[in-house]
Amino acid sequence: MTKIWKETGFVSDDPWIVETEETKAGSNEKAILGLDAFIDVVSTGDARELGVLIAPADDVTRLAPYVDRIALVAVAFPAFNDGRAFSHASLLRSQLGFQGEVRAVGDVLIDQIPLMLRCGIGSFAVTNATAIKRLSEGRLPGITNHYQPTARPSSDAKSYSWRRVS
Repeated sequence: MTKIWKETGFVSDDPWIVETEETKAGSNEKAILGLDAFIDVVSTGDARELGVLIAPADDVTRLAPYVDRIALVAVAFPAFNDGRAFSHASLLRSQLGFQGEVRAVGDVLIDQIPLMLRCGIGSFAVTNATAIKRLSEGRLPGITNHYQPTARPSSDAKSYSWRRVS
């Protein structure tokens, strides 16, 4: 079971569906297409509200001409130890200026969510039972020290380990 979580809590009526050969978005749903399929559709001038799925090996900068036409970018975490989606999210925010929703999909673990938030990811397709339980209990782990600034700055300037406070 997949549940969509944002900082405001779980979302009960999320319309987004990652389209595959077997799964297609219905009339009340919105499609998330793979990068190549998304570019094919938007370059034909299709004005539907679409999302795009960025796989780890995809070049996220290919979205640059389309950032104003993207409703949602899903960044894939196929395994907990594949962190390329962190870089994709950061590039979307810092270099491409994407202001829309960035969603983590795949192997989303509770310990990584605070780091994902800092990289600009704002929603999470969570399947891990432990993560779902802890998020429903409001038990999101914190980060006390930061090693670098990100798309979402720390609220406490003293938490950056490389800054000296006199």
